[in-house]
Amino acid sequence: MMPVESIGEQINREAKLFFEEHKPPTDLIFDDGAEMESNRHRIAMTVLIRSLEQGLANRNDFFVGGNMFIYYSAKQIRNQDFRGPDFFAVLGVDSNPSRQGWVVWEENGRYPDVIVELLSPSTANQDTGKKKDIYEQVFRTPDYFVFDPFDPNSLQGWRLDATLRYQPLVPNERGWLWCETLGFWLGTWEGIVDRETATWVRFFDESGNLVLLPEEAAQQQAEAAQQQAEAAQQQAEAAQQQVEQERQRASRLEARLRELGEDPNDLTLNPNHS
Repeated sequence: MMPVESIGEQINREAKLFFEEHKPPTDLIFDDGAEMESNRHRIAMTVLIRSLEQGLANRNDFFVGGNMFIYYSAKQIRNQDFRGPDFFAVLGVDSNPSRQGWVVWEENGRYPDVIVELLSPSTANQDTGKKKDIYEQVFRTPDYFVFDPFDPNSLQGWRLDATLRYQPLVPNERGWLWCETLGFWLGTWEGIVDRETATWVRFFDESGNLVLLPEEAAQQQAEAAQQQAEAAQQQAEAAQQQVEQERQRASRLEARLRELGEDPNDLTLNPNHS
């Protein structure tokens, strides 16, 4: 006679079977060999990543990535729809930088808080269509931006409203868009990065100051140190000039006393000399 399975044992068995059928895959692909659209796209992505890491250097609970896979569902994996955003940031998470990609079920269900897609002729429709819908309806990413590195006037942004729908962000007088999640403006900046002159999308703090790249911050510190050294040198030279002026004045006074028949040494030794 076969033993009768208890209700608890039946539930445990069914739960194990369900888990085996639905457990997340472990053989995820993190590199499909695809490259950025252009060298300028690559630099633009790197600028966003490295400057935000610099801007959030006082925190240890964030992750910033770019051109990485984001895995969020079994259906997505089956469809081989792997490509993640060009830039994304997640706050309030382990800052471990060694992630190969962002796997939502390994991150306590966390999705990106901020996403930036770098547009190109081959991706613009998807970035403002299908991907935008995914970021709004699946990821619920609060702040989403797009920018074409070859079009300085292409910056657009959206923020989730109370109904969890994207609403367009209104630019300020400089054309910048406020990223509430990060507490930074996203705007354009013209200059040279990695030997390429272009209009780049950059972060700015609440006061409008550019969020620097590490090398820019180091150069700024070096220039400030140089200015301090030059100021100290000028102060030393001014002090030396004052000492020399005092010496010359004392020398003239001594010469004048000798002309008057007075011995300066006697005056120094006997201040009551008359």
